[in-house]
Amino acid sequence: MSTAETAPPGGARHRPGRDSIRLDPAAPLRVFRPAPRLALTVVSLAWLRAAGPEARARLEARHLTPAEASYADVLTLPRRRQEWLAGRMALKYAVRAHARHTGRTPVVYDDVRVTRVAEGMRAGKPTTDLPVEVSLTHSGDYAVALCGSGPVGVDLERPRSFPPELVRILLYDDTTAGADLAARRRLHAMPLPLRWTCKEAVLKCYGFGLRVDTREVRLTGWHEDGRFAWQAGPGLLRHVPASRTRLRTWARELDGYHLALVWE
Repeated sequence: MSTAETAPPGGARHRPGRDSIRLDPAAPLRVFRPAPRLALTVVSLAWLRAAGPEARARLEARHLTPAEASYADVLTLPRRRQEWLAGRMALKYAVRAHARHTGRTPVVYDDVRVTRVAEGMRAGKPTTDLPVEVSLTHSGDYAVALCGSGPVGVDLERPRSFPPELVRILLYDDTTAGADLAARRRLHAMPLPLRWTCKEAVLKCYGFGLRVDTREVRLTGWHEDGRFAWQAGPGLLRHVPASRTRLRTWARELDGYHLALVWE
């Protein structure tokens, strides 16, 4: 399957299938359809940083609501403002792509109002005023957003080393139950950053993020097609009914990064 085609913001084209997902810092925006009723967008922070202040100002004017533009004005650190703009762009393009995939009229970018849950276990989770669910991640040169008709979670990580205590946490999984032998063997060889993305994407799908211990997401297998199997620990089950732990999953090493998707 061919990779997703690239276009400058406003002219993105779409390619279906998880095998089409690619990361390219030179591509301003890429839009993918990893599954039916699911949209994934990648905005290149590397491109955005190199675009210059005038180009970024035009992008802000095109994509941000007045309230978002006012918030951007108080972000005095250029790097933080660029990351925030990239995240808002990724979310809005994902919402627009999801509308197109599901046969609805695509919305105008600055009509998509993105807010965050203000308090509680899901505080900080991005939301929109439309009947969709979204998730956002930043890492290195990219902002990545996922949009679906039901709960979604996405996480992207650059390769990095982990302190011994975190290594022990990441290896705190049950590799003897749930999945078949081949999937358990693949899990045993899964890179630690990819384990992290799997666990965090699951927790982000529920909106909890790291408010719940990552050990409550116990990986049990990793299949050749990218699906990973997991079991919920008792701490997670206190907040989530067992009936809501049957999520669809996918994780891959991708162009020097580690990416995990989770959706209902």
